[in-house]
Amino acid sequence: MDKEHLKGAADKIKGAAKDAAGKALGDKKMQAEGKFDKAKGAAHNVAGDAKEAARQANRR
Repeated sequence: MDKEHLKGAADKIKGAAKDAAGKALGDKKMQAEGKFDKAKGAAHNVAGDAKEAARQANRR
């Protein structure tokens, strides 16, 4: 697992926590921040996948 995947996992966890807390507290702003963090985490995972694919292609 590289840095991008680790950042992605951390952002997804943080986002899920904020989303759940926002929903439980009725805080729409916190809930939106959580959804944003989850999306940011997914973007980091895509970037990590692209970097990994590039590394694999260079090894061939």
